[in-house]
Amino acid sequence: MALDLDSVRAFLKVAELNSFTRAAAQLGVSKSRVSTQLSELESDLGCRLLQRSTRTVQLTADGEQFLTRAQRLAQDAEELSTMFSAPSTLKGRLRIDLPVNLAKDRIIPRLPEFLAAHPLLEVQLSTTDRRVDVLREGFDCVLRVGALDDSTLVAKRLGALAMMNCASPAYLVRYGMPKTLADLDGHLLVNYSSRLGAEAPVFEYREGPKLKEKAMRSVIAVNNVEAYHAACLAGFGLVQVPRSSMLPTIAAGTLVEVLPQFTSAPLPVSLVHGYSRTVPERVRAFMQWLGKVLATYLAESAPGPG
Repeated sequence: MALDLDSVRAFLKVAELNSFTRAAAQLGVSKSRVSTQLSELESDLGCRLLQRSTRTVQLTADGEQFLTRAQRLAQDAEELSTMFSAPSTLKGRLRIDLPVNLAKDRIIPRLPEFLAAHPLLEVQLSTTDRRVDVLREGFDCVLRVGALDDSTLVAKRLGALAMMNCASPAYLVRYGMPKTLADLDGHLLVNYSSRLGAEAPVFEYREGPKLKEKAMRSVIAVNNVEAYHAACLAGFGLVQVPRSSMLPTIAAGTLVEVLPQFTSAPLPVSLVHGYSRTVPERVRAFMQWLGKVLATYLAESAPGPG
């Protein structure tokens, strides 16, 4: 009996995500197509692999037994298909999410070189500063800046971004240059809040190994990086931003560094994905390329001592 590989891959994706809808999104086909493939596979095997209900999808005992064999079959098929081929024959769709500024300044300008090396790939690129749902929204991988909060995802730490505090010259003329933490009582902070108004404005700083917070007053809250920078330039208050991204602005005199002895903790940069078992070759190729693209940038951004 010859099994249809596409049906096997559909089974693996549904088993991984416990959802026909999310599996269809990641595979780039309709939900009805995935359902048909699973029904045909079960018919070929003569057993039920998945227990379906209106809310959940679970593996049956036969499904659990078939799962390991199916994983090996899919992996062997992918390796065989590329055994005598160059990496440039990788094909399919990549669905990626990136932070806005890193995408605009560092990654998209280099993306032509990746697609030139893999001309049969198609990239669907989301750029946003919100925390997307990797599995529910069907992303192959996501680049995240900041602490990770989803233990169900697989994460690879790429490095960290050292931080600095900035303000506009016009703001400093009005409020003065802060020299101590106590001086911040007379200053404003641009409040970055992914859920507007949900987080109180605080100035973060390190004191030895400890990270501390100082409550501050804010007259504006924003929920994306571009608005955060614009609010600082407009004189609405201090911001705490990755150092490497601000150096050209500081050199041009558009913004001024303040309180360099009180910086917040470096921001971790990580690649995350939801493939708990076999990562597709096209996704591995993109993640390896992205790691190389960001390696120099993150090395330059490496936090200094203290």
